[in-house]
Amino acid sequence: MGQAITDNRAMSRFELAVGNQTVFADYRRNGRTLVISYVEAPPSLRGTGAAGRLMEGVVETARADGLKILPLCGYAAMWIRRNRHDDLLA
Repeated sequence: MGQAITDNRAMSRFELAVGNQTVFADYRRNGRTLVISYVEAPPSLRGTGAAGRLMEGVVETARADGLKILPLCGYAAMWIRRNRHDDLLA
């Protein structure tokens, strides 16, 4: 992955800075499950792949921490399936 995501634990969200804007994924941890409730990209970043780069970082983090992902957000669920990370689904 080219850009590193950050885990903003105070706001319970993963973030990816792109210029002066931030793409983020709201989450909560439920035991060994990472529940992704919402993924948001600013309008000017939509269609640029920024949210996908964020999701790649979320998946890498989940794998490294031995977590499963429960995507409540439709975008997150679609991205995980489309990119064949079904093994991480809770």
